Amino acid sequence: MSSGTETLEFQAETRQLLQLVIHSIYSNKDIFLRELISNASDALDKLRLESLTDSTLDVDTSDLHITLEADQEQRTLTVRDNGIGMTRDEVVELIGTVAKSGTAGLLEKIKESKDAAAAQSLIGQFGVGFYSAFMVADRVTLRTRRAGTEEGTLWESQGEGTYTVQAVDGLPVGTSVTLHLRPADSEDGLADYLAGWKIRQIVKQYSDFIRWPIRMEREQGAGDGEETAGEPETLNSMKALWARPRNEVSEAEYSEFYQQISHDWQAPAETIHMRAEGTFEYEALLFLPAQAPLDLYSPGAKPGVQLYVKRVFIMDDCDALMPNYLRFVKGVVDAHDLSLNISREILQHDRQIQGVRRHLVKKVLRAVKDMQTNNSEGYEAFWGQFGRVLKEGLVEDRDNTDALLELVSAASTHDPEKTTTLREYVARMKDGQEAIYYLTGENRAVVENSPHMEAFTAKGYEVLILTDPVDEIWAAQVPAFDGHRFQSIAKGQVDLDPTDDGDAQAQADKAQREKDFADLLPWLETTLSEHVKQVRLSTRLTTSAACIVGDTHDITPTLEKMYRAMGQELPPFKRILELNPTHPLITSLRQAHAANADEPALVQTAELIYGSALLAEGGDLPDPARFTRLLTERLTHSL
Repeated sequence: MSSGTETLEFQAETRQLLQLVIHSIYSNKDIFLRELISNASDALDKLRLESLTDSTLDVDTSDLHITLEADQEQRTLTVRDNGIGMTRDEVVELIGTVAKSGTAGLLEKIKESKDAAAAQSLIGQFGVGFYSAFMVADRVTLRTRRAGTEEGTLWESQGEGTYTVQAVDGLPVGTSVTLHLRPADSEDGLADYLAGWKIRQIVKQYSDFIRWPIRMEREQGAGDGEETAGEPETLNSMKALWARPRNEVSEAEYSEFYQQISHDWQAPAETIHMRAEGTFEYEALLFLPAQAPLDLYSPGAKPGVQLYVKRVFIMDDCDALMPNYLRFVKGVVDAHDLSLNISREILQHDRQIQGVRRHLVKKVLRAVKDMQTNNSEGYEAFWGQFGRVLKEGLVEDRDNTDALLELVSAASTHDPEKTTTLREYVARMKDGQEAIYYLTGENRAVVENSPHMEAFTAKGYEVLILTDPVDEIWAAQVPAFDGHRFQSIAKGQVDLDPTDDGDAQAQADKAQREKDFADLLPWLETTLSEHVKQVRLSTRLTTSAACIVGDTHDITPTLEKMYRAMGQELPPFKRILELNPTHPLITSLRQAHAANADEPALVQTAELIYGSALLAEGGDLPDPARFTRLLTERLTHSL
């Protein structure tokens, strides 16, 4: 038995919005099934909750489920649930979402937007998932009866100007949405949504972790034999590990899930399982890999965290949840309070998501710190795989600088076989040492053999050996660790024996050296003015004749090369030439200059000293051919 049909008309603005929804909201039309299954899951959740809180509600909750029915002859796809259902008034209010207030304002914003992606973002904020059905159907029929009522409601629309509402009897509790599908059309992006394989694919991708079973009759030939045709088949696994207490999940289950989402054959190095409650609820299951992926440093490398909303898959590679320097982290974040229509653009500016991101980052860094504390051997292997990318965070993430510095593990002159943490370095610092000394270079051999190391080695000062390209940047930008500033031994003045300031003899010797070289230093500055901005006596050399250093705030030659390789225009940089006043070559040059020796020979020697110092630090000669010719001539004259 049924009553008369009532036809209701959408407002003009709503008709415009509905057309935008149908044609613009999703680039992937498969999403329609995700939306309808999510609505059905919500209805089951509501019935379950209401049955527990309302003792007068007489409903059967022993087998709550979602059923998908594909009818090839009628070209219909039905999504059915035995959930809470709706009354007539609720149908008009809830299914007529697009008729609510705010439509005019939304349309105005969309018209003002000149960016298609931005327009889709605005639509996504409105919450119109049900109407995605019209992307694939030319007519949608909804039948529903609310639990605790006798009368059902039939709603139908072609997605244009009107919809009809009709009271009907004899409907079961719950809701069924029947889509009268348009023909498959590859040019229009319409797949064959009646094909069993396609339905399974969509459910597996987007709704596999829905807590309620999603069933569909097994079609002939889909199972092990013809006798299985017509039997109900559950399409989703319902195994959302992140929603289960940690003590109920085995390490084998964690490992299997990690391998499934990461396509990694190894077990993860660390698992982070967390649940946040309060104003914004979410669950997260994150993994730290044991092995770096091949594309970790590729320009197109993406973060590995998936976003779900109430177990419904929303997007892969959600960069709003994890900073770039933690792009190796794999896993899932399942938020409870987001719209299914959320977009990347909205996520980037959502305060709640930003709060989740901050919390996740701290959890990840804490997990890495715990690994460092409790499993030094495992941490050493982990740092070897991901240390370089973690150090990018020292440049990108100022909020977590202290936590990241605690994780840094670097080679040093203390032990050639082992790396050291900054905390360990500070514990070994000499009395009166204020700075953490470091030197960057292409590799350990280049750094260890650098002339800059000589005085530090001779006096027993430990120096960090930093050989990753990112070290050039962070070490110069991070101000200090535990109150101790970072000091490149290739920059600025070096005074490794401050007690000399009170030693009369030391002061007298220093004054004599300055007097002895008073004429040579200005001459060298003039002679080498094309290459250096200053020539001075060195306190950092013990065996080498000379070295090249920078001022305290100069960029390093390696960093200069990096910037130029990226196409950045930089002014020419000149550095400082330091001379070892006790080296025989330097004393001979001083004596020859004082005796007005042959000027061309002095100039050649000066150029050779500069070129040798440049080569000793791993630099590039400005004119290798000239250097080779000068060296050959000087060697010839010496024989």
